Amino acid sequence: MQVGAGIDIPLSSKSHRSQFMLSPFVAYHPYYGAEPRSIETWNVNTLRAGIALKFGTGHKIAVPEVVVAPLPVAVAVVEPEVQFTVNSPTNIPTERRVREIFPLRNYVFFNLESTVIPDRYIMLNKDQVKEFREDNLEVYKPKYLSGRSARQMTVYYNVLNILGDRMIKNPLATITLVGSSNNTPKEGREMAESVKAYLVTVFDIDPSRIKTDGRIKPFIPSEHPGGVTDLVLLREGDRRVSIESSSPALLMEFRSGPDAPLKPVEIVGVQEAPIDSYVSFNVAGGDKAFSTWSLEITDENGTMQNFGPYTQENVSIPGKAILGTRPEGNYKVMMIGQTKSGKTVRKESTVHMVLWTPAKNDEMMRFSVLFEFDKSKTIALYEKYLSDVVTPKIPIGATVIIHGHTDIIGEEAYNLNLSIERANEVKSIIEKALTNAGRSDVKFEVSGFGEDTTMAPFDNKYPEERFYNRTVIIDIIPAK
Repeated sequence: MQVGAGIDIPLSSKSHRSQFMLSPFVAYHPYYGAEPRSIETWNVNTLRAGIALKFGTGHKIAVPEVVVAPLPVAVAVVEPEVQFTVNSPTNIPTERRVREIFPLRNYVFFNLESTVIPDRYIMLNKDQVKEFREDNLEVYKPKYLSGRSARQMTVYYNVLNILGDRMIKNPLATITLVGSSNNTPKEGREMAESVKAYLVTVFDIDPSRIKTDGRIKPFIPSEHPGGVTDLVLLREGDRRVSIESSSPALLMEFRSGPDAPLKPVEIVGVQEAPIDSYVSFNVAGGDKAFSTWSLEITDENGTMQNFGPYTQENVSIPGKAILGTRPEGNYKVMMIGQTKSGKTVRKESTVHMVLWTPAKNDEMMRFSVLFEFDKSKTIALYEKYLSDVVTPKIPIGATVIIHGHTDIIGEEAYNLNLSIERANEVKSIIEKALTNAGRSDVKFEVSGFGEDTTMAPFDNKYPEERFYNRTVIIDIIPAK
């Protein structure tokens, strides 16, 4: 055993690859009485001192640089404010009749690759012609439609019978049938000839009063150049026979030309639930704050119903859809909004709902404005009708409810805005006519429902239903 100490003295710089060191040292070795004694331990203790020279090669080890990432700066997302309100109108304990002026489009739509009048149109036999009346169309219902379409399209699917009946009553009236096949003019003329054959055979119309023509596209096509979406639906709407006439006895007031509708049909019936009886839900600011929002409506017994999702700020729901057969009830309404940043916002309200019942001795009037695929052109053609026919029928102090709709072709958000624009254009025309007459007593309520299928007046299965959904409906409610 020995102990000692030493030191390394560098003789070259640290950056140099070769290293030389001088190392002086001292060591002490004590004697523990080992026998026999060796040459190195013949003294009791040994003390040594000396110098060593060390050399070698190596490389410098780089110390990794530690990069400290800056802490993220928290950015506060400010969500737009929204206000949630519910309005449930009170019950009207009287009976309300509706005198509806139903527009009659001058088109007969044909199925693809067929020149035969589709079965959904009501076809009479010769024995039924004498009994046919426009004010009793419920007798002549579509064969293969059910539910809403059968009820709502009964008038339209009698268009050939209405035309034949009017031509009998107006023996000087003449028409031109223009078939558009989306294929060849020859096929279009065959479509027109099938309509002519029905009028001649069943209603005994003189063939000389009916001209026919064939085209590939109608004069006012639904499919526009450059269109790339919903082409199948648009082309279905372009395969049709247009009924053209210059006889005022057949046409709607103030209308003429190839797109002029036939004279409207007047319908009198009991209204189930007018738009002013619906429960309305308003989310002010919701169009900016939310991507979508929905409703949870819970009654006193805890039964919950879900409605939505919605994107517009205002939604109207028939009271019957919520109440069912209950005459009235108290409800908790939870609005659940999904913000555009991914958060969920909940707002709650309570409401007392009363089931709407028909009104007694109260008659309202309803008019409709139909639009082609081009909204601005159609509204210009209807301006005189709205000013000179509709406006004079608005009673003093009445409420005019205007609601716009579209078909399902196109984007949902675009259609919603389009329906609102159409409704507001109709309102502006009526307001202007009232002002010119020195009146300011009328209250307006304007809504746009876009392509909302729960609020649409018609289905969207057939092209004629889609054409009728491009509409603004005007309800005139007398003052109570």
